[in-house]
Amino acid sequence: MASDKWTLKLNTGKVVPAFGLGTLSSEKGVVGQAVDIAVRNGYRSIDCAWLYRNEDEIGATLETLFKEGVLKREDLFMTSKLPGSHHNPENVEECCRDTLKKLKLDYLDLYLVHFPFTLTKEAGLAFPMLTEDHKIGYDSDRMAKTWEAMESLVSKGLVKAIGVSNFTITKMEKLLGTAKIVPAVNQVECHPYFQQKKLKKYCDSKGIVLEAYSPLGSPGRPQMMINPDDPVIMEDPTMKQIAEKHGATVGQICLSFLLHRGIMIIPKSTSEKRIKENIGACSITLSPEEIQALEGIDKNFRIFDALFLLPQGATKEQVWDISADEAYSI
Repeated sequence: MASDKWTLKLNTGKVVPAFGLGTLSSEKGVVGQAVDIAVRNGYRSIDCAWLYRNEDEIGATLETLFKEGVLKREDLFMTSKLPGSHHNPENVEECCRDTLKKLKLDYLDLYLVHFPFTLTKEAGLAFPMLTEDHKIGYDSDRMAKTWEAMESLVSKGLVKAIGVSNFTITKMEKLLGTAKIVPAVNQVECHPYFQQKKLKKYCDSKGIVLEAYSPLGSPGRPQMMINPDDPVIMEDPTMKQIAEKHGATVGQICLSFLLHRGIMIIPKSTSEKRIKENIGACSITLSPEEIQALEGIDKNFRIFDALFLLPQGATKEQVWDISADEAYSI
């Protein structure tokens, strides 16, 4: 399989697929079929989350795939995420076990803290329609206790590796000050218009794999999230030129570029055509000159500001530690 070419080694020593399927916003009734199509077309990594509310359908599909002998459990890299509503240490294992039950698995290959921002437990069922009463925010001491509970999942055999998502350099530094287990992965927004070069360099220096969600720039995001002046990756002239040269789509060049940078990617789709097209990125080899050209189109364009997760009055500066991260010397 072409995807076999692209692997990364976690700090646990395990070699894992760099290419996988995302399942955010993949609704019930279609997500199971999407996973089935993906696995049958060479995908060996599936990214899930408790908050996506579709893990039960994914689990039913996996059970069928395993029974039919399409692949073995050990051949599939399964990720899920702990929501902010379950940051209290006594709730961490409960949530992990709920995910395992829905996915019909004995263990997860990777379990991530979905956001560093804490919500009330009631917010888990209300998400994403959050009220101010649901929002608690970020506290480094509280996160240290959450992480300690995450670490216990490893010793109990419920998960093989643990990591984080949406963590800045500043928040990573705080966590590493108390962590016994260094996160294996930090999953963040990353695409050609938001390349996260400094965060990638930082994660590399700590032995942490950077994983990209929205690697295509989230072209299918809700209209309410799109501003008329937002740059559109799919219309980028440099991307188009390179895509034409390779007989590829712009989307495939997006994905190939991130793979060449040593970043895990999880493009989301429920379309059979797109699922097959996306994995075609694994067959593309970009030249050093093409990679350099793509590095030059970075616009530092963040799509998801995550402000809806924090109490009213929070700023992007506070959410993403912009000044502190810029000042950090690697």
